[in-house]
Amino acid sequence: MLNIDMRTVLKGHLSRYSLVTGVAKRAREIALDAEERGEIIIEKPVTLALEELKQGKYEIEEPEEIRNL
Repeated sequence: MLNIDMRTVLKGHLSRYSLVTGVAKRAREIALDAEERGEIIIEKPVTLALEELKQGKYEIEEPEEIRNL
């Protein structure tokens, strides 16, 4: 099981909702890319997406209306 410190992931006032939807979207992209290439992924796509987020490989953009809640 992956245990990540939420403070490091939720930096910049990112809401948990935005985090979940953004990571889920990236995980689907990872799974689809692997399927198209015929590659077998040992790690779960969600784990890979969270690691990419922590490493700064992508950033989740939050809608303006929920940014300051």
